[in-house]
Amino acid sequence: MANIFDYIIWRGDLSFSQAPFNPADNIILTHLSYLPFDGIVPSPDEKNTITIAEAARRIAAVLKRKPKAFDDVLICREDPDLLGALGACERYKRLKLAAYVNQIDLKQEKQFSALTIMTGDGSSLIAYRGTDNTLVGWKEDFNMSFSTAIPAQLEAVSYLEKMAGRIRGSLRLGGHSKGGNLAVYAAAFCNKKIRPRITAIYSNDAPGFNREVILSPGYRAIKEKIHAFVPQSSIIGMLFEHDDDYTVVKSTQTGIMQHDVYSWEVSHNDVIRLETRTQESHFVDRTLKEWIGGMNREQRQRFTDALYDILSSTDAKSLPDLTTKWFKNVGLMIQTYKDIDDSTRDIISQTISALFKSARNNIYTLLPEPPQKKKK
Repeated sequence: MANIFDYIIWRGDLSFSQAPFNPADNIILTHLSYLPFDGIVPSPDEKNTITIAEAARRIAAVLKRKPKAFDDVLICREDPDLLGALGACERYKRLKLAAYVNQIDLKQEKQFSALTIMTGDGSSLIAYRGTDNTLVGWKEDFNMSFSTAIPAQLEAVSYLEKMAGRIRGSLRLGGHSKGGNLAVYAAAFCNKKIRPRITAIYSNDAPGFNREVILSPGYRAIKEKIHAFVPQSSIIGMLFEHDDDYTVVKSTQTGIMQHDVYSWEVSHNDVIRLETRTQESHFVDRTLKEWIGGMNREQRQRFTDALYDILSSTDAKSLPDLTTKWFKNVGLMIQTYKDIDDSTRDIISQTISALFKSARNNIYTLLPEPPQKKKK
């Protein structure tokens, strides 16, 4: 049951010229986008870089002074340890980090972060961050259900075009969760002249798109370059529509917890692959698709806006904020729900009822298939 930490031990002494970039490297390096590199990795307006080893040293120095400095922003508690392991091994420590950006805009309902990693093999990896702990980040994810393009997707295109003009060589794009969605979107809608430089697009348990994106000429042009990975009980990676093949990765976790890439099993140069997803994943996939497909765009938007308004009534800006004063916040949310107009309250109740109805309609997918009768 080896994970990416084991892979670092196995391959940590080999350069990318000795052992070429593989799916495990993708998981590791795209996940670096979740680290809080503010004030550590240079911004897109700066031309200098910093090695992974130096970035690891600086993050460790911050944590030594303030052990809980990143508790509110880290998605996974293992992230600083991952960075430290990378900074101590030959394969990764000299790789250069550049152009870190981290944008939170409540008015635009935008959460966007990315960085560029020079991998030392003549190419660069643009890693897009997935959803962070902010409420606006989750709101932007829900906005995908009714928006043609969310602000983070447009920022992803702009970031790619800016970096393509700054750096030479081939480009890889990638990300986990929403980050994988941004990587695919950026490749599909960037300037056509950039696309030949893109050798691979890595989508790690990332939500899909609406039909307009799937059928667009840009998406069709880059489809064959997409490498999609999902765990066997994937939920997030099955959201919305997909039109690409995916590799099922074995995870040691269950349910939604399989979204955590630290639970994904790897080998010396690949992920541990399975033939198919679980029945539970198929159930959730069909349930959510039927539920979302049963609402028009206006209904999806009204439900999303109402839910966000209820959560925001607590003045919380992040998920940790909500849980810090949970009892008080629940009271505020209940009061906000009572105060909203009747039509909005009806939308909420109807939408939740539709979810349960969709679940009932698809419960058969959880039942074991009857044994096949042998032909005489």
